[in-house]
Amino acid sequence: MKFAAILILLLLPLFALCQDPMAQHYKVYNTVKKSAATLDDIINDMSKADVLFFGEEHNDSTGHYLEQLLFKKLADKYPAKTALSMEMFQTDCQTVLNEYLAGFIGEKNLITEGRAWKNYKDYRPMIETAKAAHLPVVAANAPTRYTNMVTHLGLTDLQKLDAKAKTWLPPLPIDTATGPYYEKFVTIMGGHSAMGDLKIYQSQNLWDATMGYSIAQFYKANKGFKIFQVNGDFHSEEKLGTVAQLKKYAPKIKVINIGAYTDDSFDSPEWAKFARFGDYIILTDPKLPKTY
Repeated sequence: MKFAAILILLLLPLFALCQDPMAQHYKVYNTVKKSAATLDDIINDMSKADVLFFGEEHNDSTGHYLEQLLFKKLADKYPAKTALSMEMFQTDCQTVLNEYLAGFIGEKNLITEGRAWKNYKDYRPMIETAKAAHLPVVAANAPTRYTNMVTHLGLTDLQKLDAKAKTWLPPLPIDTATGPYYEKFVTIMGGHSAMGDLKIYQSQNLWDATMGYSIAQFYKANKGFKIFQVNGDFHSEEKLGTVAQLKKYAPKIKVINIGAYTDDSFDSPEWAKFARFGDYIILTDPKLPKTY
């Protein structure tokens, strides 16, 4: 009996790898408890939340793997009550996305007429999971032509759009976030001198507000759903950006945010470096190839 017990303990890591072949290529950290965590811990925490934000690096192969795994776990725990929301599709493509999910059109039409990102293959597993399980997918992002419009003309010119165009945007006017988010954006852009007349920051706020509003609208119309939102990490770090805009539209909504990063400290994680960014931090193995 003693030998059998020892053998089981020795084999447990192998069993874990069989269940998740990528387990050795990512590490999860709970920033509240300041301890290692698992993907199942995140899913279990969703019993107390409505939206799970996954802030990704767009070319991180392990991050994309984890998105699919988390979405599948969430859908398995909340069957018929899970939705996917994505930065990668724009609000005016919602009909095309719905038609694909319903089986009315083919994938080629989804990619071309739905203006899918060039690395659509990275998000395809989640779309196919949603399609197979008849789960809704929210095309959350602002149409690119309007973010470009704001970059050149400013937020106030959105008021000149016709009524149909405004249905693809959050209610106007849109507030421009000040404080920590603005300072982060300035740093990313390379300082105040690179900001020009701030219109590029206004377009960032349109991006965030549209995603926040899209999530809020789905949340209000679909009580009890768990929403898995995928976006670039900057949009949801520190629960600023899209998360802050979402809270304006749905003040009572409860959010958990994940920040996922490929980092050279993977072998000996410097968790304190990332702790402020999310409720959970995931570090992925930098030795794995990027998707592009």
